[in-house]
Amino acid sequence: MSIRPRSTDLPSGLPPWHPEALARRRPYLAARGRVLGAVRRVFEDQGFVEVDTPALQVSPGMEPHLQAFATELQGPHPDDRRRLYLHTSPEFAMKKLLVAGVPRLWQLAHVYRNGERSGTHAPEFSMLEWYRAGDGYRTLIGDCQDLLRAGAEAGGRRRFEFRGMTCDPFAPWRVLTVPDAFTDYAGIDLMATYDGSHDPDPAALAAEAARIGIAPHAGDRWEDIVFRIMFERIEPHLGAGVPCVLTDYPLCMAALSRPKPEDPRLAERFELYACGLELANAFGELTDPAVQRARFEADMELKERIYGERFPVDEDFLAALELGMPQSSGIAMGFDRLAMLCSGADSIDQVLWLPVAGF
Repeated sequence: MSIRPRSTDLPSGLPPWHPEALARRRPYLAARGRVLGAVRRVFEDQGFVEVDTPALQVSPGMEPHLQAFATELQGPHPDDRRRLYLHTSPEFAMKKLLVAGVPRLWQLAHVYRNGERSGTHAPEFSMLEWYRAGDGYRTLIGDCQDLLRAGAEAGGRRRFEFRGMTCDPFAPWRVLTVPDAFTDYAGIDLMATYDGSHDPDPAALAAEAARIGIAPHAGDRWEDIVFRIMFERIEPHLGAGVPCVLTDYPLCMAALSRPKPEDPRLAERFELYACGLELANAFGELTDPAVQRARFEADMELKERIYGERFPVDEDFLAALELGMPQSSGIAMGFDRLAMLCSGADSIDQVLWLPVAGF
């Protein structure tokens, strides 16, 4: 997908700092502010501590397909230099605070992902992230319900509307497993194609994809085909009518998650959708440092094979796991997307005070 210039307010040709351009955004920005206030009250009521961690990190995150921004940290001496990255998520830093003894913590962090630009993506955006020590990952579904309902009320909405879809956050939510979603919307038995390994053989799933008219690509991995089927056949249906919690992901698609005790091929992970828009990604957090290191290494080998680069491992994070992270659940929610739904915005630019210069 090409990146188009975003230095002007496109409908009028005015720059986004122009008084007329800002005036058009002000209702959405006012709603964004009310939603943020509602979010803070939800966390305060549940005894969470708001934290603020550095954006500059040794490792930006280890997801193979995310691209990061790199910079150089300079000390007082000319030869005192170190390569650092702007984080793609505050996850590693927040988990260190879990180890340090903060049992419930949240933050609204600016995060940075290169190569991302669309009506729902920005290279710098706001991530709402929180963790619960001692609570299972499904507890986070209740948190999401509280946040979406409080945000909707703050935005003056009884339902969300986006790109022709509607969604009622106040009605009972739908919980759907990934395997069931593949059966319901694609007619594919996903688990029959998956052996539980980190890099499954894609042949069986490629044949199933071709059967339903989704052509495989040369060099496709099993996970690539899963994403393509989800994008084309499943995601457009998620969050229609009511929010949808998509759970029970294959373990190879959840590098930071614990396996489910009932079926170790699946992960303690869910994603939240409303009006076909992905809002949040949650995990029952992995705490074993040896398993975590192995997954990081496998992900970076894949990243190097596909993109020709790899990110360093945050050894401080693994040392924290060695010391002992409590059993925890954690989740990241795109706050700008939440603000879009709660304000009725059509594009992420409408809920940003200013976009990144040049975009």
